[in-house]
Parts: sequence; C-alpha cells; structure tokens
Amino acid sequence: MEETAETPPKKESWIDFLKFALIAAAIVLPIRLYIAQPFIVSGASMVPTFENGNYLIVDEISYRFEEPKRGDVVIFRFPGEPKKFLIKRIAGLPNETVELENGAVRIKNEAHPDGFLWQQDARAPQSRPALQSITLKRDEYFVLGDNRDESADSRLWGPLKRTYIIGKPLIRLFPVTELKLFPGTWPTAAE
Repeated sequence: MEETAETPPKKESWIDFLKFALIAAAIVLPIRLYIAQPFIVSGASMVPTFENGNYLIVDEISYRFEEPKRGDVVIFRFPGEPKKFLIKRIAGLPNETVELENGAVRIKNEAHPDGFLWQQDARAPQSRPALQSITLKRDEYFVLGDNRDESADSRLWGPLKRTYIIGKPLIRLFPVTELKLFPGTWPTAAE
C-alpha cells in the first residue's frame, strides 16, 4: 500500500505565513526602531574617517545609559531640518566654552578654567582661518566634521542639543574592505 503525503489546506498555509510575519515583525521592528538602524554617509564632511557612501549600523542604545564623550562620532537629526540626519564628531561638552582659532580647538571647563588644547587626530586639518568662542548650555554639544573645510557644523549653525543625538556608529559594513567595529574611534588622549 502506498502512502501519499497530503498537502495542507491553503488556509493553514496563509495562517502559518501570517504568524511567521507577525513574529518576525515583533522581533525586527523594536531592534530597528530602538536599538540599531542603518545609515549611509552622504558628503565629504567626515573624510577620511568616513567616505561618501559608507554604510553604517548605528548604535541607538548606548546613549540611553551614558552621555556622549568628546571625540565620539555621533549621528543626529539636523536641528534646522529634523528629518535630515548628519554625522559629526563631538568637540565640546555641556557647560564648556569652546574657542576656535586657526584650526586649534581650546576647551575651557570647570577642571581646566584656563583651557586646554583638544588633541585631535591628524585627520582634522583646517585651512580657512576661524576665530570663534561659544559657551555651551547644560544640554548642548559642539560638533565638528573631521574634514573641517568641507563641513557645515556647529561653527556654522551653533550648538547641538542632546535631544537631537540618535546614536553612534557601531559597525561599518560597506565598503567590505573597510568592515570595522566602532569605526571612527580616535585614541583617547588625556585632557
């Protein structure tokens, strides 16, 4: 006697598919909305750290438990157009005074009332002279692009409020030859 496999009714197949889709959505959507999201670098403001077209995964959860630090690369909503996302590096922290003069960044804060020069990576040149001083409020950051001559940043549009910061780069996925965990991290220097 031959046994034949019965095909399940189509109704059960659709129900199984719907269950699978709902379970997948329940897992993926919270991760996408609250933990990590993709970001594609557009423009030259962070060259050579990040090139136009780099594909990043953004860590959206770390800054819920810790505050951004000087030197961190952050992805944020542009204050002048909140639907637009930008990527820059934090130079000034809340309650600090940031002074810029010909490429040098001097930071004044409670621990250093006379200020200290921010030891930046050699990748942050600036050929245009700039003289600026700004004191940040308790919820503001001063952000700069690594490619200062090509960057529209806090020098142009002012401090960045904490509420606009989305997260920091967790992984660079593309180009594959530059795959890296925590891309854009500079070695920390003593203040």
